[in-house]
Amino acid sequence: MRTDTLPSEVRSGPGPIGTSPPRPDGLAKVTGAAVFADDLVLPGLWFGATLRSPHAHARIAALRFDPAQAPAGTVAVTARDLPGPNGVQLIDDEWPVLADGVVRHVGEAVALVAAPTRTAARQALAAFSVEYEPLTAVLTMADAAAADAPPLATVEIAYGDVEAALAAADVVVEGTYRTGHQEHIYIECQAMTAWEEDGVLVAAGSMQCPYYVHKSLVHALGLPADGVRVRATVVGGGFGGKEDYPSLIALHAALLARAAGRPVRLAYDRHEDIVATTKRHPAEVRHRTGLHRDGTLTAVDVEVLLDGGAYRTLSPVVLSRAALHAGGPYRCPHVRVRGRVLATHTAPNGAFRGFGAPQTQFAMERQMDRAARALGLDPFTIRARNVAGPGDELPTGQVLDESAGGRLCLEEVERRTGFTARWRALEREREVRFGVGAEGRIPARGVGLSLYFHGAGFTGNGERRMRSPVAARLLADGRIEVLTAMTDMGQGCAAVFPQIAAAAAGVAAEDLVFAEPDTAEVPDSGPTVASRTTMIIGGAIASAAGELRRRVDAWLAARGETPGAFREAAARYVAAGEPAEVVVRHEPPEEQQFDDERYQGAAYPTFSWGADVAEVEVDPDTYAVHPVRVTAVCEVGRAIHPRLCAGQVEGGTLQAVGWALLEEVKLTEGRYLNDRLATYIIPTVRDTPRIDVHLLECPWAGGPFGAKGMGELPMDGGAPAVAQAVENATGLEIDELPITPERLYETDRAGRRVRG
Repeated sequence: MRTDTLPSEVRSGPGPIGTSPPRPDGLAKVTGAAVFADDLVLPGLWFGATLRSPHAHARIAALRFDPAQAPAGTVAVTARDLPGPNGVQLIDDEWPVLADGVVRHVGEAVALVAAPTRTAARQALAAFSVEYEPLTAVLTMADAAAADAPPLATVEIAYGDVEAALAAADVVVEGTYRTGHQEHIYIECQAMTAWEEDGVLVAAGSMQCPYYVHKSLVHALGLPADGVRVRATVVGGGFGGKEDYPSLIALHAALLARAAGRPVRLAYDRHEDIVATTKRHPAEVRHRTGLHRDGTLTAVDVEVLLDGGAYRTLSPVVLSRAALHAGGPYRCPHVRVRGRVLATHTAPNGAFRGFGAPQTQFAMERQMDRAARALGLDPFTIRARNVAGPGDELPTGQVLDESAGGRLCLEEVERRTGFTARWRALEREREVRFGVGAEGRIPARGVGLSLYFHGAGFTGNGERRMRSPVAARLLADGRIEVLTAMTDMGQGCAAVFPQIAAAAAGVAAEDLVFAEPDTAEVPDSGPTVASRTTMIIGGAIASAAGELRRRVDAWLAARGETPGAFREAAARYVAAGEPAEVVVRHEPPEEQQFDDERYQGAAYPTFSWGADVAEVEVDPDTYAVHPVRVTAVCEVGRAIHPRLCAGQVEGGTLQAVGWALLEEVKLTEGRYLNDRLATYIIPTVRDTPRIDVHLLECPWAGGPFGAKGMGELPMDGGAPAVAQAVENATGLEIDELPITPERLYETDRAGRRVRG
């Protein structure tokens, strides 16, 4: 990122705000000193392994374990050994800890073993014998819809009179768009260690949400809250995959540790991680869109179908965000969104960066492109005529505030790339480069534009229900210790939080200490998800740190002293026995109200905005797509740490490009065929386009120093921009991800070409 593209006041900032200091956790990570989940050293540590179902749907007729066939001392655990409910506590507890009587997806955990070594644990799995009676399996969304089984979740948003508006529209455009699974491919696979310490069950591992894991352990093991302690180790990436699944693997490790009477670790290799863990929900999104002849939207009617897999997990809230973003960053007087999560006999799908919004915004952006072609408009013009801005109302009735920067992003990306002129020129050149009788077999070039937004923070009343607390206290040496449950999974809160606290308290970074995420030490400040960490928890940190500074200054003033060096004064304040701890809870503004039943009101406190231009080359012989460059302009409120903020945009954009072009999950009989990195393809350096990031700032009054949440935002824009660029290059209709050479070839053979 070029910092000279930022306003001067942001580059300097108030104190540390707007600067880019080194990450405090960076040196330990690059030198190997950081302790990740599989690095913990514990005396007497054993290792666990998991017996998994080979069937998508089957009855367990018999399950036997023969100790004589296992290494000496092996312990085994089945569902019968659970002391409490057989369910992982998320929204509900219907996701089994271990299968009991029936399996509902390939890879479902049936039993567990622990032994002194990893090899011995894997060998011990052979001591199980299982008799399965296969049952009919529902393996696709089409099958699930035909079966007419109860959905895992539903949602409906109604705004205006859609049917009347469609009937009165000058033009009605229809389209159906599909996206597939996406695997997280975090660097560090799932891992958890459990043991008992002074009568307390301890679980330590790689996670985003320590209190989610704590809640699940208390629930399924029937333990008191103070009988469980959960510690987050250094996290090697999450992207949502360390939100839901760590609760399950922690329960498995805990069951084995209690059975073995010693510490037990479960650490997956990449193959098992792909087979067993949650993924992005596949989606099918159907659109009917009404427009005036000038391209102004009059009606948007959307049906969203998500594949939830075998169990509900977090699907209801994924569907919620998917539906709330289904109309895109546009104003429209009549909108209807109906959504369902369908159940299939495949592994559960769960949290993934963007949380449903990438799927529905891909569909809306593609529908806008289809509408533009039907009306003879270019992609920029139709977006510019419809982009929502300050004072406009969203389909829930939420009125956008002054920080709504969608138009700024759109105009800035046009200014930087000259998109419209290039798109038109490439439209004219396409037949020469790619069409029938094309001259020379040189790659066809294309450019594509996307506009997107993302609600920051929990949906609806989530933040109001949690009222997330942050604690701060003065230590004896005068330093401020800050306590939250937030984890740094690579996004950089270990750097951003000290900047916020230092600026709020007027102290230096060395005057601050941040406690490790440990449920025995830190308050439940909520999960590290939903683009809420900097905006919500950072705001509470600023209030807490600032309050401690005010207390010390007031104490000095009462003594007739003028403020001097903070550390020295704070140490004397503590020694005098003055109140040295403060707890601040995040309190959403009273005007931010949301009706969870009717889906009306302010679904999010604010939105971040973005616009991307993608450039691609398409080989006319092999149909291979090479992404050349992506220009991403993002409005983020205020960039606390510009370099890390830009890094989030770069990483999210590349993740979106990979989802658009390469990352494909194929299944047969419910079994993943792409179940290792040899077959699940992610972008390498050679596949990575140049990514130019430009940050725009419309400071939001509700965030610390004007910051908004933005970690998920860039996931929403890359795929539709790439899809439009491929369409610009080839003239082929692109309505499904990933855009593989095989899929392009079949589209070409079928003659599915754009009109207009």
